[in-house]
Amino acid sequence: MKKIISVLLALVMTLALSVSALAAGETGTITIDNAVTGQTYTIYQILYLESYNADSNAYAYKATEAWKSFVEGTDVKDIYMHTDEQGYVTWKEGADVAAFAKLAQAYAADAKNKVTATKTQEATSPTVTFTGLNLGYYLLDSSLGTLCSLDTTNPTVTIKEKNAEPTNVKTVQEDSTGNYGDKNDADIGQTVNFQSTITAQAGAENYVFHDKMSTGLTYTGVTGVTLNGTSVEAKGNYTVKTSELTDGCTFEVVFTKAFCDTLKANDKIVISYTATLNEKAVVGTDGNSNESKVEYGESGKTTTTPPSTTTTYTWKVDVLKYAEVTPEGSSATEEKPLSGAVFILSKNNKGEAPIALISEGNNVYRVAKADETNTVTEITTDSTGKFTIKGLDSDTYYLIEKTAPAGYNTLKEAVQVTIGKDGTVSYGTSTGEVKIENNTGTELPSTGGMGTTIFYVLGGVLMAGAFVLLVVRRRMRTE
Repeated sequence: MKKIISVLLALVMTLALSVSALAAGETGTITIDNAVTGQTYTIYQILYLESYNADSNAYAYKATEAWKSFVEGTDVKDIYMHTDEQGYVTWKEGADVAAFAKLAQAYAADAKNKVTATKTQEATSPTVTFTGLNLGYYLLDSSLGTLCSLDTTNPTVTIKEKNAEPTNVKTVQEDSTGNYGDKNDADIGQTVNFQSTITAQAGAENYVFHDKMSTGLTYTGVTGVTLNGTSVEAKGNYTVKTSELTDGCTFEVVFTKAFCDTLKANDKIVISYTATLNEKAVVGTDGNSNESKVEYGESGKTTTTPPSTTTTYTWKVDVLKYAEVTPEGSSATEEKPLSGAVFILSKNNKGEAPIALISEGNNVYRVAKADETNTVTEITTDSTGKFTIKGLDSDTYYLIEKTAPAGYNTLKEAVQVTIGKDGTVSYGTSTGEVKIENNTGTELPSTGGMGTTIFYVLGGVLMAGAFVLLVVRRRMRTE
């Protein structure tokens, strides 16, 4: 018995020596590495540390007075944390730390709970350090979103900013391939499909999507939102705004707090929407831009992602109708512009379904929108022999001559014109301005001309021959 008692006493002494009481005035430090400059970081002490043994990973926590009702509330107790009859708090194995942090952040933000931040600091560099902290379990909140709760019981802890900035990548669909990329081309009046993909981060707060279209694009609507490929219903999740916008954007998609609370790191939100390329569209290589960005963070202290931009192009075709002539007294030929030629533009070589156009004057025509009236399908050349058709997608077209200029032969075949992805116009073996030559036929015989003279000569020869034959026969009879 004495031996047993001796062993037990030795064991008690050993255990007593292994338990570390907090030293008087002992404090801890939290250092945030990879902090985002300009963001505000706030910490809240949820639990205080009564004692600990770092070697055996043993910690005795209790809730702070301000957080006791939260820790023992129905949303937390026995779901994330257990509290025993003495008030000691332990973490429930397997509980979702990020979900707990969301609840804690919401509790701290609710004014009626009267929770005071332990410390607040704005990042002026990639490192933020909180010093002089009572040892315990802390919630770290940033204007980027809620971070996972942390403790300082080591007593010094260095953590990385877990809430990386969300990203936004905007794309536009090329109708000829169906693929999405950073550019496309289209006809005026054509519907253009856009997608913006937001890569969310844990602790997402107040996501607002902004889109700004140039004057050549007319916004027509949001066609859908998906989260990781699954369709998201608008009700309760997001609102589309087209009025009362303050930053010059065309429309916004405002996501609800309830929706943001469901987001996890690297969740993909895809916003699909459409626009129409309109009559104000820039023709040529400058194109028509569309820019989007995502605003996020705490209300009143928000940040935006860098702009993501796509460009929609539309092109033109310049045409010259001419005849090759040699001026009197010259041996060199030159191009003579021809008036009175009538053309249509079609996407097939038979001229079926000619493209409707709007005349803008000065021999310039553009592709008509579906709702426009006063359209034309035929273009008649004037004395310059020139005209321009603009607002065309990259594609293959056919210029078909319906009527030739007076005195010239109508073209037998359509002129195939191809517009490349870079706007280059090619026809036959040439590029650039489409030059269409007309040929004239030779002059037919007319009264008083050389054409009738030959008939007179031939007639005279025949009459002379007949007379000679008649004289010869009479002599033969006489003999």
